[in-house]
Amino acid sequence: MSNLVKEFNDYRTRMNEVILAKDNLVIKRLWNLDTNTYAEGALDVKTKEMLGLVASMVLRCDDCIKYHLGKSHEVGISTEQMYEIFAVANIVGGTIVVPHTRRAAEYWEELVGNEE
Repeated sequence: MSNLVKEFNDYRTRMNEVILAKDNLVIKRLWNLDTNTYAEGALDVKTKEMLGLVASMVLRCDDCIKYHLGKSHEVGISTEQMYEIFAVANIVGGTIVVPHTRRAAEYWEELVGNEE
């Protein structure tokens, strides 16, 4: 695992533990709702991750983008599919999404490494 990916995952895990340790019921319920939203349902997990990634790119949330890139990699989205996802996000969000696409492409390259 590359440093870029490891650093993001380590930080996310560490801070999630800090936040959840405060035992705030609203935060716990919100995070549970988020987890359940991306579970298998009428839409498969792969489709939900693609939707989450496009929404995150349009909303310009780099942490969210990295999270959904990681999940997309886990569920087997190919690089060819990923660049179509990037295209949809750029069409929906406009050119302001381009810098986020650059960072997403960098992170995706780290995730796939020498796989393809």
